[in-house]
Amino acid sequence: MARQKGIIKLKGTIGDITFYKTQDGHLAREKGGIDASRIKNDPAFQRTRENGSEFGRAGKAGKILRTALRVLLLNSADGRVVSRLTQAMVKVIQADTISERGLRNVIDGEAELLIGFEFNIRGKLGTSLFAPYVGIIDRVSGDISVDLDSFIPANMIAAPGGTTHFKIISAGSEIDFEAETFVSTNSETAILPWDMTATAAISHVNPVTPNSTKPLFLALGVEFYQQVNGQMYPLKNGSYNPLALVSVSGL
Repeated sequence: MARQKGIIKLKGTIGDITFYKTQDGHLAREKGGIDASRIKNDPAFQRTRENGSEFGRAGKAGKILRTALRVLLLNSADGRVVSRLTQAMVKVIQADTISERGLRNVIDGEAELLIGFEFNIRGKLGTSLFAPYVGIIDRVSGDISVDLDSFIPANMIAAPGGTTHFKIISAGSEIDFEAETFVSTNSETAILPWDMTATAAISHVNPVTPNSTKPLFLALGVEFYQQVNGQMYPLKNGSYNPLALVSVSGL
């Protein structure tokens, strides 16, 4: 691809050149590639078809996970979370040692590889929340919980400029990737002052289906606020609020 320069930016196709806009700016590329019918039927492209099938499965898996966590992601996801999560799901699927190539899937893969996935690459949980926490997935009871002992916010949370308050958020999700359905519950603290006053102990319990046989996920995050004239304004431009998967049980 080539980057467009100059005052006038083009969009559309002229001859064999397609002009388009991305997050990286205005780009241009030459039309080309192999005929779709050949890729679909030619034995020489068997590996390509297998890779495409698994990539599509990864995309669908990422979408259902994002949908399950949508309430938390509204203020936390970065602009590239879709592609980053799809890439992470591809690795999960490639860890499937049971299914044939092209038929590998999340259920038979290693969903635990998603532990630590950051939904906001510009504001990571790992560089924002330093207070110790314990995440527990109890498959028998269906309780997906996270606990934090009392901590001093100004010491244990790296907040962006302008922050006066924050809250801790979490979610527990049970996802059926085959049926593309989910059960998800969320928890949050009250809006707390970001200062030198120790918090109370925090305990979130997010129940899903007891004795589930589906993959279970625990997400943990922080939302930041600024108080102005007695009103709380969320810092939600996408650059600050972290959210990450801190525990996964894939069975």
